Amino acid sequence: ERRDVILQLLAQDGSVSVATLAGRLNVSEVTVRKDLAWLEERQHLVRTHGGAMAAGRRSSELAFEVRQGLNRAEKEAIGAAAAALVHDGESICLDASTTALEVARNLTAHTELTIVTNGLRIAAELAGRPGLTVLMPGGRVRWEAFSLVGTWGEPLFRNVNIQRAFVGAVGFTLEQSLTDVTDEEAQAKRAMVGAAREVIALIDHTKWGRVAFATFCDLDAITRVITDVRAPRDMVDAVRRRGVRVDVVRP
Repeated sequence: ERRDVILQLLAQDGSVSVATLAGRLNVSEVTVRKDLAWLEERQHLVRTHGGAMAAGRRSSELAFEVRQGLNRAEKEAIGAAAAALVHDGESICLDASTTALEVARNLTAHTELTIVTNGLRIAAELAGRPGLTVLMPGGRVRWEAFSLVGTWGEPLFRNVNIQRAFVGAVGFTLEQSLTDVTDEEAQAKRAMVGAAREVIALIDHTKWGRVAFATFCDLDAITRVITDVRAPRDMVDAVRRRGVRVDVVRP
């Protein structure tokens, strides 16, 4: 849990000092340095004199396993609320986000359900379940997100009719709407959004007010946002005034 907090701070700020971490985590600086060494060995960060900075490959993207553990209770609640919107006989899209994985875990009792996803973990979670059909676009594997990306999958999305697309995001603001850290991930999400009648954004409280590299969905195209009770009230109200439904769930 300490290491998750360290990585979350690096994702937000880019760098952090040992002294700051020791105070924030209420542990000794020796313990912090051991955590930093452990994380550096796994290429999650780069140690500097007196602290650490985010790994140079992408300061705002954490490995899937790390992200999966962050705000876990909120993601589980959002995933359950999202899955409750799905009905037997529908066709839906799930992106490769960790919150979409929580949606998938709540769909296993459904029948006659078709799920289109570019998430390898999500496909593995649902594959072989009676009554569920899982479709994946072609593409290149991005290990950071365990996703398939690239133009190979575009023909699939041009030829399917989807009731709902469930998408996560790295950031969400009124101005830039839903954003992700790479254009490849954003491109995959754009394809899902374009194929769906409804777009459901899965946004825990840490994503509000943040902006990542690439926008993949305009605010006016979002049907519903599902978030948790720690989301900033002023932003929630502003989104509602734009005509977007916002469901607030409690972990």
